[in-house]
Order: sequence, then structure tokens, then C-alpha cells
Amino acid sequence: MPAVKFRGVDFIQFDSLLTEEERLVRDTTRQFIEDNLVPIIEECNRAGRFPRELVKPMGELGFFGASLKGYGCAGMGNVEYGLVTQELERGDSGVRSFVSVQSALVMYPIHTFGSEEQKQTWLPAMQKGEKLGCFGLTEPDFGSNPGGMRTRARKVGNEYVLNGEKMWITSGSIADVAVIWAKVENENDKIRGFLVETDRPGFKADDVHGKWSLRASVTSGLSMQDVHIPEANLLPKSDGLKSPLMCLNQARYGIAWGAVGAAMACYDCALQYSILRKQWRDQPIASHQLVQDKLTWMISEITKAQLLVLQVGRLKDAGKVQHQHISMAKRNNVWMALECARISRDILGANGIADDYPIMRHMMNLESVKTYEGTHDVHSLIIGQSVTGIDAF
Repeated sequence: MPAVKFRGVDFIQFDSLLTEEERLVRDTTRQFIEDNLVPIIEECNRAGRFPRELVKPMGELGFFGASLKGYGCAGMGNVEYGLVTQELERGDSGVRSFVSVQSALVMYPIHTFGSEEQKQTWLPAMQKGEKLGCFGLTEPDFGSNPGGMRTRARKVGNEYVLNGEKMWITSGSIADVAVIWAKVENENDKIRGFLVETDRPGFKADDVHGKWSLRASVTSGLSMQDVHIPEANLLPKSDGLKSPLMCLNQARYGIAWGAVGAAMACYDCALQYSILRKQWRDQPIASHQLVQDKLTWMISEITKAQLLVLQVGRLKDAGKVQHQHISMAKRNNVWMALECARISRDILGANGIADDYPIMRHMMNLESVKTYEGTHDVHSLIIGQSVTGIDAF
């Protein structure tokens, strides 16, 4: 069990800005994380083990595809969904990543670009956690520039034949279906989405080992060598690079909220520790000016981040959110959370590196979160293009 128990972080009565339903969703998720993930997460992190035993319970609580309508999905508002991801990542970034992929990167494209038959086949089972998915966009040589992908699909009769590789794929080796993005040779290399069952001949997933980050999450490389799929597996409404980027926007939104949860965990741990830890004249280190300055910085930045994602969530619920709004939230909040982790580790001194406390785990996880779904620098350029009208890529 952890050395300190999370107490919640709310400096400006943030909860008063939430509806009763939103608070209920947040509190339900928080209790689930406290009861089920917190007691085992350090063991999972040490062992590099994904806590698969939590998949079905998370499905029962409506975490998968939570903001989607129909097909058994919870139909939550976007702020409610954001609060779910906040609490998931307060537990662990890897678990939040799993839910984000299942929801925003697999169920969302099927819901948005899929046929009715595809939706009926996959969405109810995925909502329950009975079927798992992964999202194949990033390649070994193409991360920030997904449009340069080398994966190809060729139409042959009533089938498509896929060849290529994908890399850094969450849930790759445990997925039942992969949403694969490929350039279609018969359509002037237009990027389209395909549903590829992972048991098809020629499809292979190998896990990435030796990770110092997201150790409680499955990360894989995918290889496709002449994988034949029926033409019915094409996502019919997928249309160019904008389609996978729409999926990434959904995931980035959840990440922006999730990062707040990780920051909360680090800050609250450091605050409690600083009050209990005594040094110099038998006084708590919280009585020292430099420590108070660190705590003040963290709570100020967390509070600003809360307000940022709340407004972006309200805009999303109103159908008014723009991709640059989500880029700002993802860029700011992950940077903020990583800085909170580093400052919190500093406050705990040597104890900060021990997994009696969650700080070092969050710090290592957030290094990955800062990079995936658009790096910090890429989001800088997205925002820069929005405010100047000049594309600097």
C-alpha cells in the first residue's frame, strides 16, 4: 500500500464548476482507482505487467467509449469523460493510455468512420471489454510526420492486401482488432483506415521490452506481410490523413485531463510528505520558504490546468472546440505535470525515487506522455500556426 493516501486537490472550489453528475462520475472513478489500481500498481510497474484483471470491471463502469452514443456506450459528456481520464492517470498513465486507445483510437474511428455492420460487430463487445483494440498509425520512421507512412494497402478483387510496419502501439499484442492506417495504391496513395483482425495470417505483434516508462502498459510493434482482409473491413467513411488526426484529437483531449491527475498525485504526495518530514530544528520542511515556493508553483499550475481543460471540455460539449484548443491543453498540461513530478521528487529527496511513493513512476510515465499523440514541439507549431496563420512545419 502507498505511504500516503490521496486527499484530493481543489484550491479554488473547482468542484463548484462541475455538475452533480460530473462530480459523481469523478468520485466513482476515483473510488475504483483507490480500491483496485492503487494497491497493485507498484507491483505492476516493477514487473512490467498490465493489470488485465481490471479490464472487465472498467467495462462494467462504462469507461470504454464513455463519450460515444449508442451500442451500449455510456454517452457521457466530454467533461465527465475528462474527469474519468483524470482519475485513471492519477492511478497510472499506462492504464489511462489503455482506456484512451480502446475508446478514442479504436471505438471512436469505428463509430465515426465505420459501417453499421462494423459498429454492431465491434462496439458492444469493446464497450464491455470483451474485445480489445489497438491503433496502428505510427511507424518506425514516421512519428510526428504520419503522412510519410510506408504501410500500403492494395485492392485485389474483393480483398485488400496490407504490407507494412507500425511501432509504439499500445495494446498491440493483446488486441483482437487493429485499426490500421495505410496508403491505398489503387486510390493514388490516399490514406484509409482498415479493421484488421489480429489472428489473420501475416499479422504479427511483438512487445517492446526494456521500457523505463509506461511499464504497466503493453507496447508493441506490428508487422503485416501480405495480410488479406475482405473489402468489408475498410472503414468506408475514412478519407485521408484528416481521419486518423481526428482520432488523435480525441485521445489528446483525454490526455490533457489525465495529466492533471498525474500532477495532483505528485503534488498531494509532496504536500503531505513536507508536513510530516522534519529537518532543521525539528520543524517540518513545509515550514521552509523554498519548499513553500515549490508547493505554491505546483498548486498554481494545477489550478490553471484544471480551468483550461474544463473550458476545452465545455467547448467540446457545445460542438465549438477547435484542434488548436486541444493542442494547447495537451501541451500545457503534460508539461505542467512533468514539472510537478520533478519538483515533488525534489521535495521528497532520496525517498522520491522509491516506489513507496508514486512520484518517480509518474515522472517516467509522463516523459512518454509528453512525446506521444503529438510532441510538445509539434503542438507548439499547431498553436503557432493558429495564431499567426503561417504553417511552420
